[in-house]
Amino acid sequence: MSAAPPRLRGVIVGFGAVAASGHLPAWSVRPGVTIGAICDPVAERRHLAHRTLKGVRVYDNLDLMLDGERPDFVDIASPPAFHASAVRAALEAGAHVIVEKPLCLTLDEFDSLAAIARANERVLACVHNWKYAPAYKLAGEMIADGRLGPVRHLALDRMRPAPAGADGDGGRWRRDPASGGGILIDHGWHVFYLLRWLMGGVNPHAVSAWMAGASSNGGAEEVADIRVVFPGDRIATAHLSWHAPIRRTSARIYAVGGLLEIDNDTVVHTDAAGIRRGLSVADAPDDSYHSTWFASVAERFENAIRLGRSGGDETISEDLAEARSALAMIVAARKSARSDGVAIEL
Repeated sequence: MSAAPPRLRGVIVGFGAVAASGHLPAWSVRPGVTIGAICDPVAERRHLAHRTLKGVRVYDNLDLMLDGERPDFVDIASPPAFHASAVRAALEAGAHVIVEKPLCLTLDEFDSLAAIARANERVLACVHNWKYAPAYKLAGEMIADGRLGPVRHLALDRMRPAPAGADGDGGRWRRDPASGGGILIDHGWHVFYLLRWLMGGVNPHAVSAWMAGASSNGGAEEVADIRVVFPGDRIATAHLSWHAPIRRTSARIYAVGGLLEIDNDTVVHTDAAGIRRGLSVADAPDDSYHSTWFASVAERFENAIRLGRSGGDETISEDLAEARSALAMIVAARKSARSDGVAIEL
């Protein structure tokens, strides 16, 4: 009987609502992982960490934590503007890194961080948790196994009355461009990696976008209409809003094998003959933290670390390609919006 693999020692950077309600519950049930320390510059969140995880060591300085803990991996869940510096510090300290979306805010930052990860043979991954939402996981499976077939057109909408955590710290940074806010970061990143994934993992050719909301007076964008052109003249569209009267997440996937419609947790397939049938999916209540989805992301990340160069490289290489494409689409969408919606080639 072989011995169990050694436990991976992890730490969390940024202990806001996503870390406390999404990441930590998922790590806590993984038998091969121990979360030993948490870093946050805000005293209130450090106190929350003490109350939430008994015996955890708490830091207010990332470098001190990395030096004192020497973790196997770092989970970064701070506001987006701090991602790049935290990822760099963790990789240079020899840790594997998983980071909440967005991985970083510029393509130059992304390429630099990916190069450090490769040079140090460390896993660098981004939290693409919507791929593990039951409805979208089913869509991916139906495309892959031929039930739906190759996709011809996609339309994904994300409607929210306000950004997540609107009355607290989350709402403040999401509306602040200096913190990496804006609906393209908050929801566009998820939409863009889903578009690429559902289109078969190919990069798009061009992006057009129109923005509204606070972007007109220097704030972060709050509404966006987006058009993405993929190879084969396949088109994807998205509407993102923080000004909707209801919370709704929907998708329409037009493919050779018919139409798949997703409305929150309801999935309906209309086949090529026009016959409609509902498909059952079970999910936890819809919220902004999705700990059950993050559990699948955490499993993939842990497996990549343990596989190392025997198999983890291929997994993470595709994940990074997906993340870079999402960032490139955000950069292009903002450039397009500043140019009256002209298509920006990628």
